[in-house]
Amino acid sequence: MKTLALTFVLYLFLASFPAYAEDLKSSFLPTSALASSLQEIVVTASLRDLSVRDIPASLTVFEESTLRERNAGHIEDILNAAPNVNFATGASRGRYIQIRGVGERSQFVDPVNPSVGMVIDEIDVSGIGNAGTLFDVRQVEILRGPQGTRYGANALAGMVNIRSNDPTDTFESSATSSYGNYDSWSLGGMVSGPLNDSLLGRLAVQQHRSDGFVDNDFLDRDNTNNRDELTTRAKLRWLASDTLTVDVTGLYIDIDNGYDAFSFDNNRHTLSDQPGQDNQETSAVAVTTTWRGHDAFELQVITSWSDSNLEYGYDEDWSFNGLCTGLPCEGWEYSSTDNYLREREASRLELRLSSTEAGQIANNTDWVAGIYFNQQDESLKREFFDWDLGLAGAEFTSDYEVEDLALYGQLSTPLNERLTLTIGARWERFESDYKDSRAVKASPDEDLWGGQLSLEYQLDSNTMVYGLVSRGYKAGGVNGEAVGRAEGNGFAPSVNSFLEQRLEFDTETLLNYELGLKGFYLDDTLQVRVAGFFMDRDDIQLKGWYNEGPLFVGYIDNAANGDNFGVEFESLWQLTDQLQVFVNLGWLDTEIDNFVVKAGAALVDKSGREQAHAPNYQFNIGTRFDFGRGFYGRLEVEGKDNFYFSDSHDQESDSYELINVSFGYQSQHWDIRLWARNLSDEDYATRGFYFGNDPRKFYDNEEYVQFGEPRVFGVNTTYRF
Repeated sequence: MKTLALTFVLYLFLASFPAYAEDLKSSFLPTSALASSLQEIVVTASLRDLSVRDIPASLTVFEESTLRERNAGHIEDILNAAPNVNFATGASRGRYIQIRGVGERSQFVDPVNPSVGMVIDEIDVSGIGNAGTLFDVRQVEILRGPQGTRYGANALAGMVNIRSNDPTDTFESSATSSYGNYDSWSLGGMVSGPLNDSLLGRLAVQQHRSDGFVDNDFLDRDNTNNRDELTTRAKLRWLASDTLTVDVTGLYIDIDNGYDAFSFDNNRHTLSDQPGQDNQETSAVAVTTTWRGHDAFELQVITSWSDSNLEYGYDEDWSFNGLCTGLPCEGWEYSSTDNYLREREASRLELRLSSTEAGQIANNTDWVAGIYFNQQDESLKREFFDWDLGLAGAEFTSDYEVEDLALYGQLSTPLNERLTLTIGARWERFESDYKDSRAVKASPDEDLWGGQLSLEYQLDSNTMVYGLVSRGYKAGGVNGEAVGRAEGNGFAPSVNSFLEQRLEFDTETLLNYELGLKGFYLDDTLQVRVAGFFMDRDDIQLKGWYNEGPLFVGYIDNAANGDNFGVEFESLWQLTDQLQVFVNLGWLDTEIDNFVVKAGAALVDKSGREQAHAPNYQFNIGTRFDFGRGFYGRLEVEGKDNFYFSDSHDQESDSYELINVSFGYQSQHWDIRLWARNLSDEDYATRGFYFGNDPRKFYDNEEYVQFGEPRVFGVNTTYRF
């Protein structure tokens, strides 16, 4: 009811806003200063390419110009600007995404089925977000709420779709360089154009490096948390005939980052003698064949293959031998590392039929039908210190295989001149097989279904209101390593029994109820989008932790249910040809029901508490001003409320606000830009844990946090040939 009431109030305000805005605008602006229309944005993540104004759902799109002016080199650099979108680090990058409070915050040993998917040019990189680099990217689309019809099991909470620039039919090329503080620099180049009369090509390459934002005082180094990232993307478009087009994308990502982010004193100074790494090497190819040779439908065949090698490891004790020499804690120290080597291979095949105008049912109903098959194999070798055997260099291995077969369809029909009904559904057969070196085996399999029903009402030529009900799902899985590790660590029998009862966890389902408004006013110079939602999560999958001093084990368990409701507001106003103003707001309220965690000898029920990484508010407010003769400036402020770091303990982040600025010059050939993020150099946490790891305090439990980037600034130069 709260959501419905708030949405109704916002609707009444927005419905009357254009008249007030028109009066305000005309009262102080001369006719010669009135702005030109904003450009239409086409979204590619839906089953059909549609304008953002025609999609009955809440979503945010960041265009290439916004990415450039924020100097966004990675997906983590843009997420704070989207309402009700958060991220977690615990790695070299913020590669774990939460939408409306739903999403993973880490992966250590056990396989994870993502709640938020990520696709780059039809290549699924869900769960391995280090690949989300943004060089030569056309736009980033963030869809909030279940995407059950289009994406299935990997999009319970939403989807991030990254689209790079396509080959052009005329020759163009550019060279880009940048330099910033923390010895950060990048070099990149792009070339695009026709290779012959029927073949277009594009090649983009960028190398980015930075020492990172941490000083290792023990090793006297400032680059143990460094970034070393290579992105190579090649695209071909073959215009085989008037009715056949083939698009090919080749992607190579080589991430060789350091990971040395946590310190005993919760600052940017570490004491690790064996700093870790967060590496990813991904080779991938996607082929999309589009055939328009039939009057009634268009056929698309999408195939992709990817192979990723990942290494994630860290100094488990965060210190060095001799830390306690001469101190009361002498003899309490331990020294170990933890390293995870993964190989993931994925293959996908999708066939999709989409109606043309001539193929509509009853001359008014558009339809889409498709079949989808996905196979993914993930193997893990973990190298760690076995506390039970007192053995360094112990190994744990596991294999996890998944196969998905899905059928989906969608119908969209006008009920009258203003009202349109859309119905979509997806059935998915999920099969998996897990086995590990501790002789744990499990083969979860099930039939899953999701979809959506929406009503769009065209209030007038400028305003669309909609109602949406969508259902998403996230497959269950296995806590195999958690069970084996608990026994190996010598935890009490009650702890082992607690975890053995949680070897497998069940599928989570989510029902999303949403009301929204999309308006385009003042000759398309003002865009307004607002959505109110209520999400009912059933068998909610939550991450739990059990720890005794420096020994800990993580697992996933099902709570009975959870509620997530809130509002998202986005507006963009081209007030004059020179002045643009934007406001993005998110409000979120969440709750857990019947989630029990093990704390010592006790069982603690977290019912009634807010969900983790779900801040109550977020905002991104700013302006862009065109000074003329190619000069422009951008100023924005973003921030979010405090949030819990975990569902199993009650440590919280602090709320924060960040100031970002840029000043640039653009001409036919040159693009020169000065930029800064977090101008006030505020410390803010992007990940937090609660356990004991400091021998000087005899391993008493305390909060440890990883900070987001400090004040960073630099200069970028692009020359277009």
